[in-house]
Amino acid sequence: MIRNTTKLQKGCWILFIIYIIGLSYFTFFAEALGRGIPETDSAVRNFNLIPFTEIRRFWVYRKELGLGAFLLNIVGNVVAFMPCGFLLPAISRRCRRPQGTLIVGLLISFIIECTQLAFAVGSFDVDDMLLNTLGAVAGFYLNRFVHRVRVKRKMAKRGGRSVVVRQIDPEDG
Repeated sequence: MIRNTTKLQKGCWILFIIYIIGLSYFTFFAEALGRGIPETDSAVRNFNLIPFTEIRRFWVYRKELGLGAFLLNIVGNVVAFMPCGFLLPAISRRCRRPQGTLIVGLLISFIIECTQLAFAVGSFDVDDMLLNTLGAVAGFYLNRFVHRVRVKRKMAKRGGRSVVVRQIDPEDG
């Protein structure tokens, strides 16, 4: 498997691993965000299983909570998963379609939310899963856009001509 990967794929794997480490740090250990392992065994485990409850609450009370809290929760959850959706198509064939990236983004988000619930760090929130998955899909489409721009630039460098590579069949002799 590793032998058949290109330099770009290997580079994307390295970036993806660095991204996952960074995401884990900010999700579980960043004290500036109120994270960290609870010091007592009686840690409170918070969860929300009703879709759009927290999103609605942050929208309705955005003036009272402040722009920073709104951006951190709503926009932050989307932006945090955009690199995931951007890198997945480069490292996995299954994620070269939007459905694959959506499923993997949802699974990664679900694992993070379950870990938060198990260790009482943050809260299990179905809205976070929705926003994270939205971010992964947005990253996927950003990847597609960047890929199309790269292809157009390569074609422009070749004088606007597309190059057709013909495979020679050994039987044609």
